[in-house]
Amino acid sequence: MPLKFAPNISMMFHEIATLEGRYAAVKAAGFKYVELAFPYKESTQKLKAAKESADLEQVLINAYPGDLQAGDLGLAALPNRVDEFRSTLETSIEYANALRCKRMHVMAGKIPRGSTAAVRDEMMKTYMENITYAANRLSKEGILTLIEPVNNRMSVPEYFLYSPHEGLEIVKKINHPNLKLQFDLFHVQIMDGNLTKNIKDFLPYVGHMQLAQVPDRGEPDHQGEINFPYVFDVIQKEGYTGYIGLEYIPRGNTVDGLKWLKDTGH
Repeated sequence: MPLKFAPNISMMFHEIATLEGRYAAVKAAGFKYVELAFPYKESTQKLKAAKESADLEQVLINAYPGDLQAGDLGLAALPNRVDEFRSTLETSIEYANALRCKRMHVMAGKIPRGSTAAVRDEMMKTYMENITYAANRLSKEGILTLIEPVNNRMSVPEYFLYSPHEGLEIVKKINHPNLKLQFDLFHVQIMDGNLTKNIKDFLPYVGHMQLAQVPDRGEPDHQGEINFPYVFDVIQKEGYTGYIGLEYIPRGNTVDGLKWLKDTGH
């Protein structure tokens, strides 16, 4: 079965100024699926109209992340913002339902610099409670809850959930039918490598995948550490039938950079 790639229009197609315009560009490039990190500065009506006009399936959005300009990157692990996390989850649901999106990545947030082990323990307690709450709440809407370890070596040094193996253990510990892992090849390669074994071990707990080349987060081509033709073969042989988000930063023009699809046989 062909792999189902979904361009992330928060990171790709920046030649087009608006998110609405990028939906049409995704369709014109030959894709059927799309994902979007942060839709919250746009109206649900505009995004819905653009998505429907392009006849695309919205496969993922991120939950409301807090104030990005102030440095927020999620709220789920922040003990002093539980009420905000739960109220803004309702906003996230409004966007997901408007876009008919059935997967939501609930971001953890950052550890304050200089935090003690006790602070991290308190954050973990909050995180487990909030992710359980989200899994329960989103299940009522038919939206799958996803958590994603984000590497703290290159991308977000203070991110709370950075270990792929810790993310897997959290999914196992919460053990909720509406909670799975978002497996990003870019972050896993940076934090742990060993992609063949990790794909095989993690896949039963994976609800969505993403990719980018390492180290530059560019197109999944030969210009980096990951052998994508081989990795794609592993993913297919293991029977993954879900979506793969293209969460990469094009090195140049987005459409020109899509040459990797042909080069990798996809």
